[in-house]
Amino acid sequence: MSHPPGTLGSSCRAQRCPCPQVSMQYNPGWNSSSVNLLHVQAAGPEDSLHYVWSSIGAPAVLLVATQSPSSALRVNWTQLLSASPAGAIWIDPPDSVVYSTAVVFTKLFEFSEAKPLGELFYPTYDLSEFSWDSLNHTLNHTALTAELRGVPATDPGSSFSNGSLAFRVTAYEASGRDGHLPSLLHTANSSQLEFILAGVAPRGNSSRFVLEVATVEEAGAVRRLRSERSIDDEYTPTIFEVLSLVAEPQNSSSTLGFLQWKATAYGSRSPRREDGIQCRAQGLQAANWSLPVSSIIQAYFGDSLGSTCTISALNVSFGGEEGEVYREKRYLSWSVLLGFGEPPRDTFSPLVISITAVALGTPLAMLLLGSCLVLLAQRRRYSEYEPIN
Repeated sequence: MSHPPGTLGSSCRAQRCPCPQVSMQYNPGWNSSSVNLLHVQAAGPEDSLHYVWSSIGAPAVLLVATQSPSSALRVNWTQLLSASPAGAIWIDPPDSVVYSTAVVFTKLFEFSEAKPLGELFYPTYDLSEFSWDSLNHTLNHTALTAELRGVPATDPGSSFSNGSLAFRVTAYEASGRDGHLPSLLHTANSSQLEFILAGVAPRGNSSRFVLEVATVEEAGAVRRLRSERSIDDEYTPTIFEVLSLVAEPQNSSSTLGFLQWKATAYGSRSPRREDGIQCRAQGLQAANWSLPVSSIIQAYFGDSLGSTCTISALNVSFGGEEGEVYREKRYLSWSVLLGFGEPPRDTFSPLVISITAVALGTPLAMLLLGSCLVLLAQRRRYSEYEPIN
């Protein structure tokens, strides 16, 4: 599935129709709900964007941009569910594909700050070994949402006896801003993913969680982590940092695709500012391990996955000084935007512009007024002067 580096992202950089036709298909061509595969397609007049979400193996999403509005996802289900899934997923026609990438959510780590011994790590939750509910029960074609919810296949400590781990997907037909904190700005070229840990019993008194995120890039593209700060926190109070994990051609400064999030998570289903949980990204690194087997990633990228493709991994941690929030509420929500082309950028809101104008204008007005009063007083003093004969 490799494409010439010169053609990577050519359609991603182009302006797309602001209102593409978005459709959702659950397990297309397969009548069983024993596995989960959700195909989200945003078709414009000249191109299509494909998002393929699945819990076969570790939960993952395959993102494919094409130059054809009628491009279609093909799945060989017998091969996909076999021990050798390479080649089981493709886009038809194949030569319409201009950019492909994937994001895999591989593991959830839990550790405690055990003083004076330092960090105490508990057994890792391997997400490829989870048991997942049928996504079809949560699929909403009107709201363009779906939720993938699961628990460990074996849970010796009963931490998940009253809880679950979930990935909530939202697709968009137009640009806008999410109505709930962190109020991410989105475009029609993106979808939002919300990682949710609800009701899961922590295994320590001050447990913190770390989500391992892996990305797959074909030859000619690399991932880079960006951090941007702003003085404007109107939409996400007290949060001034936005992080973007972008894919770029090796010999160009253009952007092919991205993951974008704000440096916060929340400890409530209806988050407010005081429910904020510290969120940190811990160094993007080349992964020296292989991805979980039997996933849609092997099915699409095939043999190139172990040769020409680049796999990178990033740890996103939740907790810190505010680590007590999860222990009290047993709820954690982290939102991230995935998409094609340049990530959205917030501009200064009218409120911030007004406040800045007042803050800068008031001293200037006082300075001008003071200067006028001084000049007026000097003229008055000179006008009252009478010469001595």
